[in-house]
Amino acid sequence: MSNMELPIISEDNLVADTSFLDEKEEEHEEEHEISSPHLPVREEETQKELGLEEGYEGETHAEREGAVEGGGGNSSSSREQLESLTTYRTRRMMNYADRVRILNLRRNLNQLDNLAKEKELIIQKNREELNACCSRIDVLTTQQENVEKEMENEEAAGNTAAVFRLQAMHQRLCGELGNEKDLKSKITATLNENLVDMWKIEIEQGNFSELCKQIKLDEEELDFQRQEQAEERFQKKKERNWLLKRRWMATEKKIQEAEENYRGRLSRALQDSQRNHEKAVHFLKKSLGRVREKEVSKELEHEEYLQRRMKTVLSLKNSISANWEHLRTRQAVDKINMAAAQKQDEKIKEAIQAEGLNVTREVFLRRRQADFERQKKEFLEQQKSRKLEIVTRILKEDAQLEKMRKKSGSQMAKKHNKLTDAIKWRMKTWQYIEKAYDESVATKAPETWRTPSPCTSLEDKNYLLETSPDIVLASQQAEEEEDETLAEPEFTGIWDQECTLTQVPDGATKLEKEIFHPDLEKLQSGIIRKRKVCGREFKGCPFYSKPSLIHFKDFDIGKTYKKKVVLINAFYTINYCKLVGVSEHLKDFFTVLFDPPGPMTSGMSCEVAITFKPMINEDLEGKVTFLSQIGSFSIPLKCSTKKCVLALDKELIDFGTHVVGETISRTITLTNCGALGTRFHLRKSAGAAAAMHTVMAPPPTEKVCPPLVEVIGKKKSSYYSLKGSDDKETISLNHSEEVIQHTPLPDRLRTEVTPTTSNFEQVGQMGSETDVAGEKLQSSLDGKLLEHQTREEPAEITLGKVTEGDIGPFSSVKLQIIFTPVIPGKAQADFEISFENPDCKPLCFSVIAVSVALPVWVSNPDVDLKICLYDRLYQDCIVVQSRATSALRLQFDVRKELSKHMELLPNTGYIQAQSSFSVQLKFLPRLSLPKDAKKYFDEKTKVLEVPMLITVSDQSKPVKFTVHAIVTTSDLEINPAEVDFGYCTIYEAVRTTITLTSKSILPQEFGFVGLYDFVEIQPGDGFGTLLPLETVTLDVIFKPKKAKVYHFELTCKTEINREFKLSCKAVGVHPPLELSHYLVQFSATALNDVSTANIFVINSHVNLNYFEHSVPRIGNGEVVPVGPTSFQFLIPEDSPITIMPCVGTVLPGKKCMLEVSFRPVLCDQLIRLEAVQLVCQAAEAKAQMERKARELELQKKKEEAMMARKDAKKQSSFSFLGQTSKDKHNQKPFEPPNPEDISPDSEEYIAAHLSLVRSFTDRFDRYVIPCLIASGNIDEKRGPENLHYSSYNTLYLELHCPAVAPGVVVTSNNGRTVFDFGDVSVGHRIKKEVTVQNISQEHLALGYSLLNPFGPFLLANPIKTLGEGESRELILSFCPEEKKAYFETLEIRSEISTLTLTLMGRGVITSIACSVEGEVFNMGYVIAKETTTATFKIENTSTMPLKVSLVLESLSLNREKKQPQPPSFLTSAGKADLVGTQNYSGLSVFSVSPMECVIGLGRSQDFVVTFSPDHESQYYSDCIQVLLFDKEIIREIQLKGAARDHMMFVEGGDLLDVPIESLAVTTSVADETAKAEIEKVTNSILLNLECFQSETLIIPAVRELKVGAIRTAQFASKKNVEFSWENLQVLLLKGFTVDPVKGTVERGQTKSINVSWVPPAGSNPNQPVTGSAILTLKGDVKEVYSVYCMGRIVTN
Repeated sequence: MSNMELPIISEDNLVADTSFLDEKEEEHEEEHEISSPHLPVREEETQKELGLEEGYEGETHAEREGAVEGGGGNSSSSREQLESLTTYRTRRMMNYADRVRILNLRRNLNQLDNLAKEKELIIQKNREELNACCSRIDVLTTQQENVEKEMENEEAAGNTAAVFRLQAMHQRLCGELGNEKDLKSKITATLNENLVDMWKIEIEQGNFSELCKQIKLDEEELDFQRQEQAEERFQKKKERNWLLKRRWMATEKKIQEAEENYRGRLSRALQDSQRNHEKAVHFLKKSLGRVREKEVSKELEHEEYLQRRMKTVLSLKNSISANWEHLRTRQAVDKINMAAAQKQDEKIKEAIQAEGLNVTREVFLRRRQADFERQKKEFLEQQKSRKLEIVTRILKEDAQLEKMRKKSGSQMAKKHNKLTDAIKWRMKTWQYIEKAYDESVATKAPETWRTPSPCTSLEDKNYLLETSPDIVLASQQAEEEEDETLAEPEFTGIWDQECTLTQVPDGATKLEKEIFHPDLEKLQSGIIRKRKVCGREFKGCPFYSKPSLIHFKDFDIGKTYKKKVVLINAFYTINYCKLVGVSEHLKDFFTVLFDPPGPMTSGMSCEVAITFKPMINEDLEGKVTFLSQIGSFSIPLKCSTKKCVLALDKELIDFGTHVVGETISRTITLTNCGALGTRFHLRKSAGAAAAMHTVMAPPPTEKVCPPLVEVIGKKKSSYYSLKGSDDKETISLNHSEEVIQHTPLPDRLRTEVTPTTSNFEQVGQMGSETDVAGEKLQSSLDGKLLEHQTREEPAEITLGKVTEGDIGPFSSVKLQIIFTPVIPGKAQADFEISFENPDCKPLCFSVIAVSVALPVWVSNPDVDLKICLYDRLYQDCIVVQSRATSALRLQFDVRKELSKHMELLPNTGYIQAQSSFSVQLKFLPRLSLPKDAKKYFDEKTKVLEVPMLITVSDQSKPVKFTVHAIVTTSDLEINPAEVDFGYCTIYEAVRTTITLTSKSILPQEFGFVGLYDFVEIQPGDGFGTLLPLETVTLDVIFKPKKAKVYHFELTCKTEINREFKLSCKAVGVHPPLELSHYLVQFSATALNDVSTANIFVINSHVNLNYFEHSVPRIGNGEVVPVGPTSFQFLIPEDSPITIMPCVGTVLPGKKCMLEVSFRPVLCDQLIRLEAVQLVCQAAEAKAQMERKARELELQKKKEEAMMARKDAKKQSSFSFLGQTSKDKHNQKPFEPPNPEDISPDSEEYIAAHLSLVRSFTDRFDRYVIPCLIASGNIDEKRGPENLHYSSYNTLYLELHCPAVAPGVVVTSNNGRTVFDFGDVSVGHRIKKEVTVQNISQEHLALGYSLLNPFGPFLLANPIKTLGEGESRELILSFCPEEKKAYFETLEIRSEISTLTLTLMGRGVITSIACSVEGEVFNMGYVIAKETTTATFKIENTSTMPLKVSLVLESLSLNREKKQPQPPSFLTSAGKADLVGTQNYSGLSVFSVSPMECVIGLGRSQDFVVTFSPDHESQYYSDCIQVLLFDKEIIREIQLKGAARDHMMFVEGGDLLDVPIESLAVTTSVADETAKAEIEKVTNSILLNLECFQSETLIIPAVRELKVGAIRTAQFASKKNVEFSWENLQVLLLKGFTVDPVKGTVERGQTKSINVSWVPPAGSNPNQPVTGSAILTLKGDVKEVYSVYCMGRIVTN
């Protein structure tokens, strides 16, 4: 404590503190700039304040030195300085340096005050200790005196023991007294030292009393300035808020205007949409109306089609029936003719054979000659008739042409070419029609079947000539010369007239006007080409027509019909329309009036008038053709005559069953749906009776089988359309010409009729039968026909009054049919309605009826009791009917064998006239039925068939009826007969299976009734139905309620109240523990997702009193003791189930919570196999690519070998083949890897896992986990092995685990869900992109778990939805704030699954070590326009690789963005610009390489700095910023350098010029150098020397100059630089000393020159001492420097 260190408030402390605070100030200013960007930094004021700060620091330093040395002697000088400082402060604002200085002073003064207080406390403590020590000394002195007195007394008394005791006490008191005195001396010394220190502190406080006052004033001034600054900032903020408010008001105004505009647009859009909707509804109604009309028309057409088909079928039936007799007769005649022809042929063959010729050849030639002659004769006759017709038509046409020539006159010459072309086109049209007609006839010819004969082709030709004389005329005209004109058109078309369309349509655009004339010329010339509008080619019809079909219905000859058609231009632009004409065969009936409208824009329409004047009563079809600019189009034309459309409402009338003598009538309606009436006749069909009562055999013909046709005719539901069915057939009896025509059967009809030919299998093979068999068959048919004709047909079915009449158009007539039964049996008749109109085919319908005539009969002669059971009563009613006119007696008899089982009640009865009588039949089958009625009962089929008789009085023949029944048993069989459930806990259920078999052939309903509450039978709760002989499996579930032994029976009853018993036994177990849930149903869990559920293990056993509640026991065994009970779950291996904890102990009355987790994962072995498969596929693909590459290489080498010579070709080919074979031999086959060798971290494993996840199908797993229970506590050391458990007390936990495919998967990072950001510098941010894909088949909404808001991880772009199969990218960023490891999980939740992403990263503090000492890296002096390099090193001292970037301040983009500032020499103080003089060329003075690199962990990187000046300057400077990860500036290095034009330089001295020079070059460097040499310019150097002088000490002032020589390849003649001083005498007299005076400097070296000054005696300290000398340098040139020295005496 004696040597106390006092805080010395000096300049050094202030400067150090200021330098430290300068760094803090820079950081503070940067933070201030970042945090408050709206407050501009006034750099000019800052520079001024810094300049003042330097001056003030100098004054403070002098003041501190005077205060310390003089100890208060220089108080006057300090007061003057404080006054000057006070006046100075009144003139300026306090800057940051002032504030820092005040704070430092206040801190030091406070420290001094605190030290003074501490010293006061210490002194006070020392004084108290001293006082206490003095008091103890006094006490010890008093005690010593007392002891001495007592000791004297005891000595006097002779008490030796007391004397010894008192001596020892006295000795102890003397020792204590000496110790106290020593302590007193030490405390006194310490107190004196502390007093001295306190005096020194008080002296210091007295020295700084004025400074304390001034600091108080400064603090008040500082507070005042802060208030002003706060007010100024508040005012600026207020102005800024006002500006923001104005801006916001303007924005709100714009928003309101935008909203008003939006509302206006919205209202207009709504109005437009409403109008459009109304229009759409209007057009939709019209469209729907047209659609309904079309549907109605289609329905009518379909009905007409069905009517036509019905008519066709009926006409076919009538034709077959009407021509049946005719065909049979003609077949017989044909047979006779064939026999006669055969006889004649045999005679001719015998004659030829007698002549010795070839019989077959001669017969064939004669037949061919005969056929040819016959055909030739027919052809000549037809040719003659056709020639007459042709000549007649030609003469008529010539006459017409002559008339037209006379009329046309002069126009004929002008239009000769046009008419010729028209004639050519007409002839070509006739040829086309002829060709088409030939093809149509050729396709229609097979519809009529004919026997093959040579004249068929000639007949077809004659038929064509007869039916189409115009075709022959057209063909003859085509054969004539083209120049001849046989006919002219009857009228000239519009296209033959000259129409001038030269006017441009009104309203046409400029583009349309430009294309108008060229298009018009192309249209007139007939040129048609495709047109594209706006790059789009038009396809489709250029014009739409309304209506699309021109149809004239139900026309009358002689009348005129007119229709208008509207043509609408559907082309994209202007189009033209020209009428070509109607079809050629319709020109005589139609007139088209069309005025060409000229150019038509899109959507424009024009009208076409069509006039129809029918001349013939035929249906006509054709078209009206037009020509447009882009092609031709046509409108179909159709004309239909009036027709009769007749139909019947039914084709079959069924009267049903009636008694003989009744009369019943039915009606049938004939309807005419056409516009033409006709007369009808109703009569019976000609062959109706024969078809009904006779079965005809087919004649021996090959083409048509009449019995088959008859069978077809009886089918009422078949409809066929056969052409030519009403044509008349001709019979020729000539033996030489046999033509047999039959109605052909369609293929479909033949296939339907084929099965019926099985009845006539022998007759159908007529080709193989002999003539004798045919004659026998014919004779039998003739006999049956004659028999049918002689039979009289009873008139049971007759017609009503109306059998003929007229039916008008669109009307109907009802016809009556009457049935009067005469003979019992079935009656049938066919009727035909014929019409006078030849186009109407006859209509047919059939009538059937049944008549009966028994007096007494049983309405149901077969009584079927169905299936009956033994010992069950069955009843039925037998109804007896009577037609008699009187009452009759009935006797009912039952067989004796069935008297015990069957009974009829009553046995006798009377039935009244024309009434019915009911008899009750009772059937009660006994088990003895098979024995009693062996005759009527079949034991195998269980069928009973008993004939019964009813005896009628006055009737010899009894009435018979039969009773049928199937008798079966009603037994049920239960297997097994006894069920043992074993041991079952009260918390579970045991299930066993039984089978229930029905022995009956009837379904039986059964049910288990009277079940106990602990038994359940499923399915159907023990109720159900057994089908015949069916076996049903039932589950009997036993669930005990308490622990005991169970014995019980189950009863099964059937619907007939039969009972069947089942015996059961079981043992109930009450375990000591129970589970809160025994079944856990997890929700559908995706792969790699987790579903959890919580259950409890409960120990409710707290009392052994089994009278109060049920206690744990096994059956009726001993009660489990109360105490802790342990459990253990046995989880299967490799299962996705986890139970935590799986082992534990539960105390009585407590429960333990368990967490059950289900995490579905893919099997490891399955993933490995999939990985092997993927590797094999990749290897196969790679091998295939290599094979293709080798094949290409082989082909290339072969081509090169083919280009060489032949010898070289052979050698190269052989060598090449050998090489390839060698390569193939050396190539090893691919061996698939072993699945066990695939690592779970490998890419193949992860790719296989992702592939299986994508193809995963839903699955459902069920797990049953047993839980073992044992009494006692589990030993933690030995585990559960020390406990004994009973298997009967085992609990079972059932888990239902559905697994589904995940909805969202990660596709990036090879499917990995763990993202490790690695080492990241603190404060830096790294981003990673994660691609997720929706692999489900639905749209997913995504949710995310919450990351730590204060953590380093951030999800930049959360995605809300993912479409089906859509992939999106998530951006995760990591920005650590501390040096530590981070770990978080991000859950991506969807409706299907939850995807968990694991995020990891580590924060690292980055640091580097730079080889540059200090802040400046000096490049030295360089010859101008030369380059020098220097290297510095940066080492990575952090724990992660660093990305380092070097940025030059001169090349920084931010430098250009800064506002221009005045240079530093114009301001009083400030921070100098780091970028100094630059090159004239614009190139950078300094450059660094490399600019960017990554430095590994513990490594270093060398950076090369290149200095390349292009002119002389001493102020080249720049700054290198070292950036980490392109963000953080970790180091700044200032670069400096100087350039000279000559090899020598002088460095040192005070600054005389500004460090900034202009880059504007007015004169060249060479000119300036020459001028300097001529004028001998002298450079100046100023040296300020300050000498410290006191009363006892003088410290000389010393300055240093450096003379150097630049190492350069230039100036080879001069190797060294010499320097020398001149005029030193003046300096020496004034106290200046220079050392050395002269010397030599080698290249690349520098030499120091020391200049010192000691003031001579008697120097005035207030006046500086000045002097000058000349410094001469000699190198490549001579340079002279004038060195000015100025000395000052400093006393403080």
